[in-house]
Amino acid sequence: MHVEHRIVIAASPEVIFRIYEDVQNWHTWDPDTKQAFLDGPFRAGSRGRITPPKGMTVPMLLTQVEPGKCFTVESKIPLFRMLFEHELVSQEGATEVIHRVTFSGLLSFVLGPMLSRQLNSGLPVTLGKLKVLAEGAGAA
Repeated sequence: MHVEHRIVIAASPEVIFRIYEDVQNWHTWDPDTKQAFLDGPFRAGSRGRITPPKGMTVPMLLTQVEPGKCFTVESKIPLFRMLFEHELVSQEGATEVIHRVTFSGLLSFVLGPMLSRQLNSGLPVTLGKLKVLAEGAGAA
């Protein structure tokens, strides 16, 4: 089961990626994140924790990082795994941003439908806020 949303942002992939790398400030553009931090640099293998506005803090692991192109975060709790993929596709004068969340594990049948509804309403807001921030940063 997965959820995917896209937006085109008038900023370079590098500008958007710099926003992604600033993990402690994800909450400023992602309303589904109350707090996030990494115990190390923004690269594959780094671990941290993320707290949603409602719910418990969960561990996160950067499983893939390609600067200016993509990064993937994995969060696991017993019997449930979420994979958050963030992809940047360069276009002429803009970047298509794709956020995809995939659920797996035994609890995905219970938690997946509920989280899918939340993500389908939340991801467009998150992408819209990222667009405003990146377009402002790109103009600076």
